[in-house]
Amino acid sequence: MVGADASISAGTAEALLEELVRTSQEASPAELPEVLNRYVQAMGLGRVVVYLVDLQQRLLLPLDEGEEDMEADGTLAGWAYRTDSLRVTEDGAGGLVVWLPLVNAAERLGVVRFTMKTLDGHRLWRCRALASLLALIVISKRTYIDSIAQRCRTRPMQLHTEMLRAFLPPRSIGTGRVVSTAVVEPAYELGGDAFDHSFTEDILHATILDAMGHDLASGLTTSVAMAGCRNARRTGADLAQLVTAVDEALSRWLPDQFCTGIFAQLHMPTGVLRWCNCGHPAPLLIRRHRLHQKALARPPEPPLGLPASMSSDPRQVHETALEPGDQILLYTDGVVEARDEGGEQFGLERFTDYIIRSTAAGHTASEVLRLLIHAILDQGKNELSDDATILMIEWQPPLAE
Repeated sequence: MVGADASISAGTAEALLEELVRTSQEASPAELPEVLNRYVQAMGLGRVVVYLVDLQQRLLLPLDEGEEDMEADGTLAGWAYRTDSLRVTEDGAGGLVVWLPLVNAAERLGVVRFTMKTLDGHRLWRCRALASLLALIVISKRTYIDSIAQRCRTRPMQLHTEMLRAFLPPRSIGTGRVVSTAVVEPAYELGGDAFDHSFTEDILHATILDAMGHDLASGLTTSVAMAGCRNARRTGADLAQLVTAVDEALSRWLPDQFCTGIFAQLHMPTGVLRWCNCGHPAPLLIRRHRLHQKALARPPEPPLGLPASMSSDPRQVHETALEPGDQILLYTDGVVEARDEGGEQFGLERFTDYIIRSTAAGHTASEVLRLLIHAILDQGKNELSDDATILMIEWQPPLAE
């Protein structure tokens, strides 16, 4: 690539972009930073560094060797990540530093730093476009490049956690109508908790699971339940059939194991929510910044994987209509049972109040859960007696609907 400034022709810009896409596909992890910097220099954008957020969303870790880690709280880089917005500051040498969030739809991946001499509207547009492209590059490469997984970790991970995390989807997914976001701890010693969310046509599917125990067997139980759920969903099963498929898979392959869980489906155009609760804490509804604790409570049903002889009744599927702005919370008992050093539980009231207050303060759904899980960890000095998983759904249809 040859040097260029912000006034390069559209044809040259297209050729440079085509070269970036091609070379980034061919680049090894070690070569990728150099490929990116050749492009930004040719486009008159100075220098670029990509930072990825760590598993616990406390640090922003650079892909480039020699760059310093950045705290997600209390830094300009962290501000761009937390608020999903632009931040520009002087670099102390007569130039500018531009921070942009690295996002793919609702999933927050990290931030991108550009260092340049001047900034105008055209250059900023190019920076935003490149940040969007970089998000896609990271998403595509992380499926087969372990260097990305390594960079997002700050310590070794236990074997059963490695197995279970291989099944987890992105923390956040979303469309113009809905966002589903989740957090799970302990990040490196996860036992039997898991979540899942995905889309089919105009349906959001969301699942939370909590297997008995905190070892390889519990991780395997949850993994089989997740696989059974996805297999049924991808063959067109309705909600009742899906839950039956998970029951049958566990009772057949792991007859000595069971887990609790909730399987939910949200029809995004209408807000109709359907769910099946299998021995799990009831989902919670927050509407207009108020908790409606019993709104989704239904008679309890047996956990998943119990022999058919212990429960001959079919699983019950429940249904309700959401209102715009409603938040649905699925959680495991480790969230409310987390204790501080004095033995006091975090509790349901503090759990839901934290979400209500953070939402009212203007935080996004993803940021609300990041702050919440950190509050739970911090009160117990990063020690949990049980896995803690939260999945939150926000239904925000366009006003015309």
